[in-house]
Amino acid sequence: MESKIEFSTIILAAGKGTRMKSDRPKVLHSICGNPLIKYPLLAAKQAGASNAVIVIGHGSEEVRLALKDEDVTFAVQKEQLGTGHAVMVCEEAIKVRNQPVLILCGDAPLITSETISDLVQRHTLEKNSVTVLTADFDEPFGYGRIVKDGDELVRIVEEKDATPEEKKLKEVNSGVYCVDATYLFDSLANVGRDNAQGEYYLTDIIKCGKDAGVKVGWSKVSDHDEIMGINSRQELAEAGHIMRLRILDELMTSGVTVVDPQSTYVDNGVKVGKDSILDPQVRLEGHTVVGEKVILETGNIIINSKVGDGTHLKPYCVITESELAEETIIGPFAHLRPGSTVKAKGKVGNFCEMKKSVLGAGSKVNHLSYIGDSEVGQGVNIGAGTVTCNYDGYNKYKTIIEDGVFIGSGTNLVAPVTVGSGAVIGAGSTITRNVPSDSLSLSRPEQKVLKDWAKKRREEREKK
Repeated sequence: MESKIEFSTIILAAGKGTRMKSDRPKVLHSICGNPLIKYPLLAAKQAGASNAVIVIGHGSEEVRLALKDEDVTFAVQKEQLGTGHAVMVCEEAIKVRNQPVLILCGDAPLITSETISDLVQRHTLEKNSVTVLTADFDEPFGYGRIVKDGDELVRIVEEKDATPEEKKLKEVNSGVYCVDATYLFDSLANVGRDNAQGEYYLTDIIKCGKDAGVKVGWSKVSDHDEIMGINSRQELAEAGHIMRLRILDELMTSGVTVVDPQSTYVDNGVKVGKDSILDPQVRLEGHTVVGEKVILETGNIIINSKVGDGTHLKPYCVITESELAEETIIGPFAHLRPGSTVKAKGKVGNFCEMKKSVLGAGSKVNHLSYIGDSEVGQGVNIGAGTVTCNYDGYNKYKTIIEDGVFIGSGTNLVAPVTVGSGAVIGAGSTITRNVPSDSLSLSRPEQKVLKDWAKKRREEREKK
C-alpha cells in the first residue's frame, strides 16, 4: 500500500455559494493564504493525481485566473443542474479511461493527501467500481446519509429526500468518490432528475451500480473535519482555524516553539527553521521563509519575506517583501516596505522605516528615521531622526551612503546625493551636495545667543 496509484481527479467548483453573501466565487475565499480550491487540488496531486479537471460555472473567469499557474483543465457547467451534471461535463476532459477518477469538492479544503491515497488504494485493492468516502457525525443535518445492509453500502439518500428513519443515521456521504472512469460516465448516462431538487445527483451512481451488479465499496475517514464543506462565513472561519492549527502543529513537531497557537497565524507554505520562537500575535504570510534560531516577538507581521538565522524581531514590526540576513536586529515598531534588505548584523531600531533600500553589514539606523531608495554601506551609523529626502513631488531619487559613515541626529539627506566613505555629517544638517570621503559636513546656521533676552521678555509681559 506504499506505492502511489495514478488517477485523474475532478474538482467541483461551479457553485455560487449563496450563503456566503459575496460577489466572489465561493471556492476563491481564502484560508491560511490560499483560496479554498487550492487545498483539495494540492492534496490530490500529492496523492498521485496525474490529470486534474476543474468544473467551473459561477465566476468562471475569476477561477481560471486564480489557477492560471496550475496544471489543470477546465470544464464549464453552464447550467447548475446538480453534482451529477457537473461531472457529466468533464467526460471529454478525462482522456484516460483505465484509471480511477477521484471526485472532490472545491469548497472542502481540509481533506488530506493521506486520506485520498487510502481511498484510491482501497478502491483499487478491493476492485470496486465505486468507492465512497464516508464519515460519522453526531449531528449529521445537511449531509446525505449512508444506507447500509450490514457492512454493505446500499445507497446514499440526500437530506431532503430522506425518511425520518434515514435522517437518524449518523454515517454520512463526504461528497468524495473514487470511481472507475468508464463506469462513471456510463452510469451517469442513466441518471435522471426525479428527486426533490430536480437535479442530477452524483450519488445515484451508487444505485446504478447496485442495479448493475458491480462492486460498490466505502472507506470511512477517522477525522470528520476533513470532509467539512464551506457554505458560510462562520464555516470559513472554522476551517481556517483548523487548518492553522494543523500548520502550527507541523511547525512544533519540526522543532519550532509556538508560544500561543491560538493567536499565531502562519500561512500554508511558510517555512520556519528549528529552534525559532514565535511569540503570541505573530503573523507569517505568503512565501515567507524564516531561518533557524530566530526570535519573533509579539505582534510581528512578515509578508513574502526572508528572515536569516539568528535574527531578532522585537515587538510590532511589519516586514513586507524584504530580506533580513543573519543576526539582524529589527524593531520594536519598525516598518520595512518592499525591496528592503538588511545585511548581516544590521540593525533597524524603533519607529524606523525603510523602503527599497539596502542597509549594509553591521550598519545601524536605530531611532525615528526614514531610509528610502538608498544604498547604505557597511559599518554606518545613522543617527536619530535622519531622513533621506527621496521625492520631489514627481520623481524618486537615490541616496548613497558609503562604508563607515557617521550621520548625526536630525539630518536631512536631499537626494540625489552621495556621502563618501568615512565621512561625518554633523547633527541637524541638511545635505544637498555630495560629501567627499573622510570629510566633515554640516550645514547648521550660526548659533546666536542674546543675553538676558528671555528675562527682559518676561518683565515686559508682567508690566501689561
